Amino acid sequence: MDQIGVMTVHHEEEARRAMRAVVSAASGFEVVGEAATAEEALELAVALRPDLALVAVRMPGIDGLETSRRLVAALPDPTVVLLYASREPDADALARSEAAAAVHVDELTPASLQAFGAGFVSG
Repeated sequence: MDQIGVMTVHHEEEARRAMRAVVSAASGFEVVGEAATAEEALELAVALRPDLALVAVRMPGIDGLETSRRLVAALPDPTVVLLYASREPDADALARSEAAAAVHVDELTPASLQAFGAGFVSG
């Protein structure tokens, strides 16, 4: 099976480093790009065509919800996972409305990443 290419999007380097560690620990996944802003993410997404985008909900400038809207519009079949730091009761509903999945940052693990990636396995 080919590696699932993951792009991470977060304005803080430390958070991108943590996401990179989770992706690296998940079998079958590799980081193909990292972005600090929505604009950077959109540019990279068009160039790299990642299979999966991990996007922080709260970012300065264009937030993660708008970023996810734009990624879904720009890519043929992206899977976008919105990451949020605090338990927001409407995060799942917001994510579904943006054609994305939502996950609390503390719940992003190699196993949860592999669950999102299960949709890429073709028979």
